[in-house]
Amino acid sequence: MPLPPRIPLRRAQIEQVVTAFYARVRRDPVIGPVFLERLSDDAGVWRSHEAKIADFWANAILHERSYNGNPMMVHSGISTIKPQMFARWLDLFDDTLAQELPDGIAAQWSALAHRIGRGLRMGVEMNTANSGPPILS
Repeated sequence: MPLPPRIPLRRAQIEQVVTAFYARVRRDPVIGPVFLERLSDDAGVWRSHEAKIADFWANAILHERSYNGNPMMVHSGISTIKPQMFARWLDLFDDTLAQELPDGIAAQWSALAHRIGRGLRMGVEMNTANSGPPILS
């Protein structure tokens, strides 16, 4: 028996939010350049990235088994991602959720995104701290 969704959403709603969010990301002066540097401005590359992220959220929310990846490794391995950028990422995501979904559902997804964002930020912070010069005592 499959698990019930963590949040009452349909796959199409997840895809809608992801598409709207990344349209905003590409225009954002803070995090947009990081994504554009990594993904270029090729529409096919973006579609592929958005599909992968939709799979991530469908896994996290709907318990689908469509996502195969390691977000912690990916995010902590990109030197241009700085810990303070996660606040901007979450602000854009929250704004997108508020525009695309009913308030209660947006709040639930936002809470999940903030938990995940805290973990990713911590991973980037740890990677940044570990990449400095060795501490000799």
